Parts: sequence; C-alpha cells; structure tokens
Amino acid sequence: MADAGSNLVRSRVHRALSRPNLLMGADRELVLVTALAAVILIFVVLTWYAALFGVAVWLVALAALRMMAKADPLMRRVYIRHISYKTFYRATSSPWRRY
Repeated sequence: MADAGSNLVRSRVHRALSRPNLLMGADRELVLVTALAAVILIFVVLTWYAALFGVAVWLVALAALRMMAKADPLMRRVYIRHISYKTFYRATSSPWRRY
C-alpha cells in the first residue's frame, strides 16, 4: 500500500509563474497609472509647487497601494469582479425564469 503513492508523477511549479505581478510592492497597473497621473500633473502645470504636489500625491498613493497589496495582491481584480455582482440574490428561482 505504501508503494501506491510513490507512482505519482511530480511536477515542479516555479514561483515566478504563480506569484502576482507586482511593481514596487503594489499592483503593477495601478502603480503605473498613478505615476502617469503624477507626471501629467507635473508637466502640465510646470511649477515647483505642482512638482512637489505631484511627487507627494504619488508617494501617498504608492503607500496606499502597497498596503492594499500587502493585504491581498489580487485585490484590484477581486474588487472589479465584486462590483459586477448584484446586491441581492434570491434563494429560490422565480416561476417566470427562462429555461
């Protein structure tokens, strides 16, 4: 009976294929979008105050995104899926349901 388990085929799962795609510890797309928004703010206004404000906004957003990714690296995808759900699902089907 002990030999039955040894006949199983083992496959290695590489860590790089199963880890979430993060940049600077946060979701890659969200980091790039916030960086793009900060750069646009800096180069459209072209003042020192706008540059300082853009860098500050980006650092605060990056810190928030890192906290979010630390809680759940796939939180953005979970939230996008969550907003498509209905607020209430009936426990029973309707008599007028479509077949």
